[in-house]
Amino acid sequence: MELLASVPSVIYGLLAIFTIVPMMREYIGPALKTVFGFLPLFQGPVYGVGYLSAAIVLSIMIFPYIISVSREALMAVPREQREAALALGATKWESTWQIVVPYARMGIIGSIFLAFSRALGETMAVTMVIGGDMTVHTSLLAPGNTIAAVIASQFNEATGPIHPAALIELGLVLFFLTLIINGMARLLILLTTGKGSAKG
Repeated sequence: MELLASVPSVIYGLLAIFTIVPMMREYIGPALKTVFGFLPLFQGPVYGVGYLSAAIVLSIMIFPYIISVSREALMAVPREQREAALALGATKWESTWQIVVPYARMGIIGSIFLAFSRALGETMAVTMVIGGDMTVHTSLLAPGNTIAAVIASQFNEATGPIHPAALIELGLVLFFLTLIINGMARLLILLTTGKGSAKG
């Protein structure tokens, strides 16, 4: 998991272009339209690039972060909690799901928020598979754009006083969103580890 977390996002984007995008265009997108075509989320033409492809790439990218931080939160649970549950006759599976996981729940939620903030600012992998369409679509199969992708793709070509200022303002919005989500995630993780160290 640590090795997967250290892979550059450009590599994920290249792999997605050659694997996820063709699969989405030829198999997954038409299958979703066949089954869920009556919903607005799965209507319109399937290009392969789009919101759903970017979401799949991001979920693959942030999975190692969730696993590694959740593992730290689970390891912060005091050993006495596990031993007490086992001494009362619980199996290892029951002690894990009924004692350890609820005890570390705040840290696990914090790891999800932390990974979400990482996905929020992801640029290259999303830019390569989302399609670059500035129109907001209701369909997950349609191409679109994100704040980070807009900044990365348009900043070099921005001319005049308004265009660069608008991109910098988008960067500030993204910065403050990431700061708030990171702060919430760190707070949840500290609550879990502090609770474990106080009782340990």
